[in-house]
Amino acid sequence: MFVLPSDSTLRQKPFVFGVATASFQIEGANTADGRCESIWDRFCATPGKVLNGDDGSVACDHYNRLEQDLDLIQELGVDAYRFSIAWPRIEPMPGQWNEAGFQFYERLIDGLIARGIQPYLTLYHWDLPQYLEDKGGWINRETAYAFATYANKVTERFGDKVVSYATFNEPLCSAFVGYRWGSHAPGYQDERLAYQAAHHLLLAHGLALPSMRNNASNAQHGIVLNFTPAYPLTDSEADKQAARFSELDGGDWFLHPLMTAEYPPEVVAAHTEFMPTQMPGDLAIIARPIDFIGVNYYTRCVIKAGDNGKPDVVEQSSPKTDIGWEIYPDALTRLMSDMKIHYPNLPPIFITENGAADNTEKVDGQVNDDMRTDYYQQHLLAVHNALADGADIRGYFAWSLMDNFEWAYGYSQRFGIVHVDYATQQRTVKKSGQFWQAFLAARAATER
Repeated sequence: MFVLPSDSTLRQKPFVFGVATASFQIEGANTADGRCESIWDRFCATPGKVLNGDDGSVACDHYNRLEQDLDLIQELGVDAYRFSIAWPRIEPMPGQWNEAGFQFYERLIDGLIARGIQPYLTLYHWDLPQYLEDKGGWINRETAYAFATYANKVTERFGDKVVSYATFNEPLCSAFVGYRWGSHAPGYQDERLAYQAAHHLLLAHGLALPSMRNNASNAQHGIVLNFTPAYPLTDSEADKQAARFSELDGGDWFLHPLMTAEYPPEVVAAHTEFMPTQMPGDLAIIARPIDFIGVNYYTRCVIKAGDNGKPDVVEQSSPKTDIGWEIYPDALTRLMSDMKIHYPNLPPIFITENGAADNTEKVDGQVNDDMRTDYYQQHLLAVHNALADGADIRGYFAWSLMDNFEWAYGYSQRFGIVHVDYATQQRTVKKSGQFWQAFLAARAATER
């Protein structure tokens, strides 16, 4: 099992341990029971966008294997399960609320509660209904209001049965990877559109919060952001400034307005021509109080000052996961410290995603994913160190429960602690999953 200091907070409740997934990545059944097309269905159907032409039409067939997967989560011994709702299942046409979609997630939530597992619900993990994209998607301000209505309907239905609601998962990816760099749906490459989409995503978050709190007054309400801490290549002032700018134009572009009701001034000054159109009062809505920040962390980047001082990423020769991301757990500890320094009003943190792509295949019924197991060991120690340094971290979710559709990488990358044979849909707990089971069982034993 994972080795941690005997006095580590991670060994004790109420610290929450869980596993996480996302609707489009596991559910499949993308035309079942009234579900409409999402932007990721359309993106997958566009030649050249997803590796090997893969799509989410079947994925892990979770929609049809819900009870089996709930039992699997229970067998792991986790405290909580973080999942997302597929907006296309809930509102397949504007203003049309799909009872079959609600019932699926109701079975999921009730099944978790019956098994003693806390439901952590994310309202949006990238699968926007295509009919909204046809009207401009996140560059259309009306989408923010549509999201607030959708959030109201979901929280009205599930209320306080859900422990924690997150409005968005990684709005950076929705806005920048989807509209700025084009490698995610909807696939645009336009700086101006990206910042406008980012603004509307954050606005949607703020607009949704009042009804969410009204409908689920005992639940926690927040948002999940992703961060890639930047390290300067040298001690030169130019490299240091470039590294900090990389962070401000990354995760902090979203965190800063949530905490301060303004966008990072350095980025605004550098990208004036790309800044979003805003209405009076938008930033106050965005900065409404939240109960937690979810932090998704996988790797760091190393930055040097390039042309005109702009950040250039410098590839490192140190160990990497199979997707090519450097393994650097100390950056997670540093991230926790830096966030508190930059934002003294920071709410409590949950590590909502952390994990590794380890494509070790099954041999003789076993998956000996040692690299992933070591990755978790190192990053749990990094969380322990951050807690020892005073970070207010309340929980940790491993990404992911099981291998799944990895967006533009299709099925080429495996992040699960449970192996999925996509031909047979057989689930096999990997060595990393067995380590989680042993660690959580030992922790539970100390409470008896």
